[in-house]
Amino acid sequence: MEQREKIVGIIGGMGPEATVDFMHRLVAATPARDDKDHLHVLADNNPKIPSRIAALIEGTGEDPTPVLCRMAQGLEAQGADFLVIPCNTAHYYLPAIARSVRIPLLDMVELSVKKLLGAGSNPRRIGLLATPAVRLVGLYSGRMEGAGLEAMFPRQPEEDALLAVIKAVKAGQVSERHRKDYAQVAKSLADAGAEAFLIACTELSVMGPPEAVTAPVIDTLDVLVQATIATARGESSSLEF
Repeated sequence: MEQREKIVGIIGGMGPEATVDFMHRLVAATPARDDKDHLHVLADNNPKIPSRIAALIEGTGEDPTPVLCRMAQGLEAQGADFLVIPCNTAHYYLPAIARSVRIPLLDMVELSVKKLLGAGSNPRRIGLLATPAVRLVGLYSGRMEGAGLEAMFPRQPEEDALLAVIKAVKAGQVSERHRKDYAQVAKSLADAGAEAFLIACTELSVMGPPEAVTAPVIDTLDVLVQATIATARGESSSLEF
């Protein structure tokens, strides 16, 4: 008997363009000859989730956990078989979200670390292109260290410049100056010894790899896309929480 394809539930809106980009990549990466060959996706693209930046960086914002859990529960009630979150920083809340539902939740952080370990050039010093919150909460650092990898983050003031780029994507106001700043951050990390880069913010995924980068670049959004397709089709045992 043929296995039923699983229904994907997307906890989205962080930001909304990143969620749409994830869905576009999901459609583009799915082998299909007709509509029916694509995945059944339920998306809650909710830009009203309290700011992760305000909560984790500024320490003044509302805790987004209750809203994220309600979204997860809503998707489960609608029939989702598993959940994905196309936002790196929101993975800080992944344990609480996972406890609020009975269906699996793919762990983009763990999947991306696994992808780095399988990179052909065997890089060990990884430049993280991410929000300051990712560094502050140790979202990648601990797991990368446990896997024998070193997480390298931009130093001030370049970390501030990168956050400005991320905010510009959210505002739909990316300029040539932002693109140059993004490239400069990557160059500084490469000069400091980064052997590969991990795009660990889905707003930066929207922008794509920084210009003039010659080292390997792994995009966490692409990692999540491939794991989502594989999980929905029962083609692999993707890392779940």
